[in-house]
Amino acid sequence: MKNFMNEAIKLAKKACAQGEVPIGAVIVYDGKIISRGYNTRQTSQNAIKHAEIIAIEKACKKLGSWRLEDCEIFVTLEPCPMCAGAIANARIKTLHYGCKEQTSCDDLCEKILSSKRLNHTVEIIFEENYQEEISSLLSNFFKSKRQKNG
Repeated sequence: MKNFMNEAIKLAKKACAQGEVPIGAVIVYDGKIISRGYNTRQTSQNAIKHAEIIAIEKACKKLGSWRLEDCEIFVTLEPCPMCAGAIANARIKTLHYGCKEQTSCDDLCEKILSSKRLNHTVEIIFEENYQEEISSLLSNFFKSKRQKNG
């Protein structure tokens, strides 16, 4: 099986090179990547241009449906509440993420993705063997930003 998290990491690095928070996402259907996304909030000046949202929009267009029931999403960082809601609303089957959000201490992502209110439950897989690499990428990005602004 192809290493889809490494593809998401490549996208995160692409975002970083453009001065964006380094987060990447890929959506997989039938064992193949059908869409990719990375953060573009700064360059687009659009608050919702997160990696997951971009990847979901592209996957919906590619499949011609808002229902991505047989898809998996691979994201470098644990999704924010907006993206978790979008993942559940798109009916994505499985979320794989490689790094826990440092400020997350209330399991909000898991609560959103398992909420009965959304009429769909997403399987969540934390791929912890990527935690160190992705965490380092994020830390170095923010450290660099602080040094430039400092």
